[in-house]
Amino acid sequence: MFTGIVQGMGELIAINQKSDDFRSHTVALPPHMAHDLQVGASIAHNGCCLTITEFDGNHVAFDLMAETLAKTNLGSLKIGDKVNLERAARFGDEIGGHVMSGHIIAQTPITHIERSQHNCTIWFRLPEHLQAYVLPKGFVGLDGCSLTIGEVANGQFNVHLIPETLNRTLFGSRQVGDVINVEIDPQTQAIVDTVARVLAQHSAK
Repeated sequence: MFTGIVQGMGELIAINQKSDDFRSHTVALPPHMAHDLQVGASIAHNGCCLTITEFDGNHVAFDLMAETLAKTNLGSLKIGDKVNLERAARFGDEIGGHVMSGHIIAQTPITHIERSQHNCTIWFRLPEHLQAYVLPKGFVGLDGCSLTIGEVANGQFNVHLIPETLNRTLFGSRQVGDVINVEIDPQTQAIVDTVARVLAQHSAK
């Protein structure tokens, strides 16, 4: 379980392509995230939950299977690229964002960026199969960041980012066309799907 509060950015320092549909990669964690590491523990990369397979100091390796490579933006990473990182939440931790599973449901491109001195609004294409779950003032996970949805219009949605988010995450360097991992809020999904199922049952009678 994760909270969507990115704790740091790590640099990809090695890729071991074991086959066409399986690879491992090694990330240099920021020093403040490299304590009490254990093989088998989870760390989210751009919101995708990955399992530690080995580590040496702050150099930590993870396996990526075919589904992960195909369904997330991790498959397009190159050595030197950075990723948003969050270690798994512990009981008793402050939940500053919203509960996230680390299971990426879609990818979507940035379509427009509006910048001013102190504000930044980023627009994304809204995948058709997610339209029921992306609602104004609801939650969404984007590259592992728990963010509040601003507007939803014309097949797009936006989020408004404060300078702290831009400084601490990849969104400070993202550009139009960059592809972002998406995790929708599971509570919203459960409510929307339940209501749709109940209405379908009533209309079928």
